[in-house]
Amino acid sequence: MSWYRNTVWFVKGLREYTRGGYESASKHFNPADVEVDVAGRSFLVTGANSGIGKATAKEIARRGGTVHLVCRNKERAEVAREEIVTETGNQNIFLHIVDISNPKEIWRFAEKFQNEHQLNVLINNAGCMVNNREITEDGLEKNFATNTLGTYIMTTALVPLLEKAADARVITVSSGGMLVQKLNISDLQSGNGPFDGTMVYAQNKRQQVVLTEQWAKAHRNIHFSVMHPGWADTPAVRSSMPDFYERMKNSLRTEAQGADTVLWLAVSAEATKLPSGLFFQDRQPVPTHLPLAYTHSPPEDEEKLMEMLEEFSQKFRSVSPG
Repeated sequence: MSWYRNTVWFVKGLREYTRGGYESASKHFNPADVEVDVAGRSFLVTGANSGIGKATAKEIARRGGTVHLVCRNKERAEVAREEIVTETGNQNIFLHIVDISNPKEIWRFAEKFQNEHQLNVLINNAGCMVNNREITEDGLEKNFATNTLGTYIMTTALVPLLEKAADARVITVSSGGMLVQKLNISDLQSGNGPFDGTMVYAQNKRQQVVLTEQWAKAHRNIHFSVMHPGWADTPAVRSSMPDFYERMKNSLRTEAQGADTVLWLAVSAEATKLPSGLFFQDRQPVPTHLPLAYTHSPPEDEEKLMEMLEEFSQKFRSVSPG
């Protein structure tokens, strides 16, 4: 069944997810949507030292926004920050070193950030695709810890700050790969059966879609969205999917093309005219399930996911003294 799902994903992607798909879709874009001044607004981008995260941060910086780069690797992050400042002339670019696979670090960062900064837009971009089952020091499977639990904690920890902001938004970078997965709450850490890193990643991305839909229901003052950037030529794709990269490298989107919808969701007035909780591709809301794919989940499973992630997250939260 795995080969069939991969084939469906691959064939569909050939048409829509490549550079050609972007170029076709972009003929219908309104450039004015993103020609905006966002000076005075604060944006936080996770995984911002390369790929789609850096491309997004750079475009926001060009538009005058204050940008908080949340990165794991200090050296690469400093290089990225310097590049963004130099290319955009925007000095309001701040760096925070956080490992999104480490829930304790995220809690500590978020609690400190709330006391020191304002925030209008959170962009959950950090992610990983680890192809062999790897357990973190906290006993968590690495993909789940980063893509699902890390995204959950970062968002829920910063919701109180976002609730205070004007035109608050949360954008999560997912993947079209989630279309081949039905939510599975019985094995969140992929400990049962053979480990397939690509399918684990796709399951995590399905979980992010469910998270977005649930958050949209719970927090009416914040606009939530989740998106698929298409297949872009990023360092993560090259390292995690080398065979795919070699096969598709001449058809992949640029990092800027992959980041386009993230930027649109983060800065345009048009994005928030659409309902909260939708899944986007190339500036358009698209279905979260393929026809006849049998990937719909009962509402109780989606609610249970939120309960389970809340339980996980609280295990790693320490109460600050005083």
